[in-house]
Amino acid sequence: MSETWFRLKSKVKSGSLKVLKNLPLSNRIFKSIQSVPFVQKKIKKGIDGIMDDLYKSIRPYKDGFKTNTKLPVNGRARDEILKEMESMRKHEDDRWKNGFVSGAVYHGDKEHIEFLNNVYALHSQTNPLHSDLWPSVTKYEAEIVSMTANMMNAEKTDDAISGTVTSGGTESILLAMKAYRDRAEKIKKITDPEMIVPDTAHAAFDKASQYFKIKMRHVPVNEDFKADITAVRKAINENTIVIVGSAPGFPHGIIDPIEELSELAREHDIGFHTDACLGGFVLPWAEKLRYSVPTFDFRLPGVTSMSADTHKYGYASKGTSVVLYRGKELQHFQYYKTADWTGGLYFSPTFAGSRSGALSSACWAAMLSIGEQGYLDATKRIMESAEVIKSGIREIDELKLMGDPLWVIAFTSDNLNIYKIMDYMTERKWNLNGLQNPSCVHICVTLRHTQSGVPEQFIKDLKAAVSYVKKNPGFKGSMAPIYGMVTSLPDKDIAEDFFDSYLDMLYTP
Repeated sequence: MSETWFRLKSKVKSGSLKVLKNLPLSNRIFKSIQSVPFVQKKIKKGIDGIMDDLYKSIRPYKDGFKTNTKLPVNGRARDEILKEMESMRKHEDDRWKNGFVSGAVYHGDKEHIEFLNNVYALHSQTNPLHSDLWPSVTKYEAEIVSMTANMMNAEKTDDAISGTVTSGGTESILLAMKAYRDRAEKIKKITDPEMIVPDTAHAAFDKASQYFKIKMRHVPVNEDFKADITAVRKAINENTIVIVGSAPGFPHGIIDPIEELSELAREHDIGFHTDACLGGFVLPWAEKLRYSVPTFDFRLPGVTSMSADTHKYGYASKGTSVVLYRGKELQHFQYYKTADWTGGLYFSPTFAGSRSGALSSACWAAMLSIGEQGYLDATKRIMESAEVIKSGIREIDELKLMGDPLWVIAFTSDNLNIYKIMDYMTERKWNLNGLQNPSCVHICVTLRHTQSGVPEQFIKDLKAAVSYVKKNPGFKGSMAPIYGMVTSLPDKDIAEDFFDSYLDMLYTP
């Protein structure tokens, strides 16, 4: 899920940033001066300069293809439309097919894609909201949930493990947090709910906090990038409704101490959510392959809900995830239902009303076509490729790994600007994830990286990047200035204004 982090991959003129960098940035006085008109004007000028460069990068087809701002008087020929879309697709495919992208596309083999496309075409008109018209889709979704729950060892508990299919990891997380909030209010009469979340947990939990008015209590991680249990224990109070742990966390690929955290939650009669959006379809198979995987699922009695993304390492089409609950009572707080609407009886399991049954159908077909052995084989290839990459990074004196990851590999440097290294890798066609607090970069290894020679090429290019940045400390790339600007601002309101402008631009033709 996650995979939906805000990632800018464009060429930005360093001059566009000078206005922001040269502003007075004292924490104490910044808020008072930023309201001064001429300061506001300088800030706007700086942001506008960055936006001009970014716009060119997100609209590379603007000159080659017609921009459509209103409906044509007469509809265009279908063949013409398909030809135009195919032309754009060809430009984009090479960015991920050759295995130079972190995460994003997790399978990508031609035959698998064609199979999923065929399944999608069969069910393109279906909608799970109308279960009476398309009972096949509800069959698929029920079995997706059951198969995923089985992977999470549902059969090893006496409790009924239930769940629903969602649109992605963010929705799975949001739904679970809503369920905890509503249950706590009804059963425990908690009207000021709080959630305890490690700093390295996915931003979707912060989104849930904002959307559902659940107070966020962030807790730090230790030197191994695992949630600090002592800090979690201190954060618990009478308003705590849920504790969160990641398996693994998106930034560094580290699994939190789920067993200890969930037991702590159970002792205090608090819910515990394991976010396995990224690892849910890897860790069960890595454990079977005898990799060191700490217990993270429903075998732990304190784990009361989980999320796992089928559209990542489940190798389904983008747009599906699964949220699971220990017992139907908690799940019922996820549902929406109303019996007095003039339009009739209305109820839905997730946030959406109408949904694409084609995505659930493709997910079901992907899981069945791959099977246990297919997931085992895929995980083995991913882990072996990750080992090559980790070993290669360890051999580069200027770099160091962040913790002890399995296949999501974060690294940093104590004496070089890690974002400049990332920028150099971008020029070598690599698309990596820039992280912050602390500054580092990660590569999320997928089946795309298991192609012959890809891990070795990554290390070769990484060594070249380190060498280049050492010899050229003044090297200005695309991401280094942006991360430098954002992380140095004492007032994050400006950073949020910057994000607003970028998001607005995505919807500007």
